[in-house]
Amino acid sequence: MTQHENPDQAPPANTGLLWVAGVLLLIPMLALVPVGWYAKKDPVLWGFPFFIWYQLMWVFLCSACTLAAYALVKKARPHVPMRTSAHLDPEGDH
Repeated sequence: MTQHENPDQAPPANTGLLWVAGVLLLIPMLALVPVGWYAKKDPVLWGFPFFIWYQLMWVFLCSACTLAAYALVKKARPHVPMRTSAHLDPEGDH
């Protein structure tokens, strides 16, 4: 782990990765909010109308998008450990 100049402040976030994470979270909303796009019976898949299997498919796709967004945010905003009380007290007195 690399040290940065100010240990009290987190390193700058990678805004490009944060944008990608935001888009990944936006995709399921855009796919499911306009119900008129998928409120139909055909095509039928394994006996289920399109309306049902489309939404069920998005349960898994939404989980995948959320997991990918979480991983990107963790990468874009690296963890900075908190300083202990020993680091806060310059004289070493407790």
